[in-house]
Amino acid sequence: METSGWLQLALYVVALAPITKPMGLYLMQVLDAKGRTWFDPLLRPLERLTYCLMGVNSGKEHDWKEYTLAMLLFSLVGCLFTYAILRLQHLLPLNPQGLGPLSEHLAFNTAVSFTTNTNWQSYGGESTMSYFSQIGTSLGQRLAIRSRSSTPG
Repeated sequence: METSGWLQLALYVVALAPITKPMGLYLMQVLDAKGRTWFDPLLRPLERLTYCLMGVNSGKEHDWKEYTLAMLLFSLVGCLFTYAILRLQHLLPLNPQGLGPLSEHLAFNTAVSFTTNTNWQSYGGESTMSYFSQIGTSLGQRLAIRSRSSTPG
């Protein structure tokens, strides 16, 4: 590794070391159901409203069946959302090239691929998908990853 690489690594460690303990304590509070953080006065009312609108009981943990159903429904909605973006990209903003919609089979293949995190792509990126479609599909892919990354309580 060159000198600049070692310098970058040293700067990264120097920047990361002082925030490790505070970040760990903050995450401990965030992940504790009874924990409080300095964001709570601002975000707790919004969280309660969201839970109320969605019918979520924040005091009740999911069993494995409820967790599995929630994950599958989330994946289904994400897949349909991604499919809709790809099929309707000609009507959506951020399409300066005026690209048309993806074909049915290509949109389905891409949506399922992104939902299942297999990332098999058979299209030419910027020559096939608008900016909005690229942003929407990458956001959907990241949400799909998050939906499977936490374990049920």
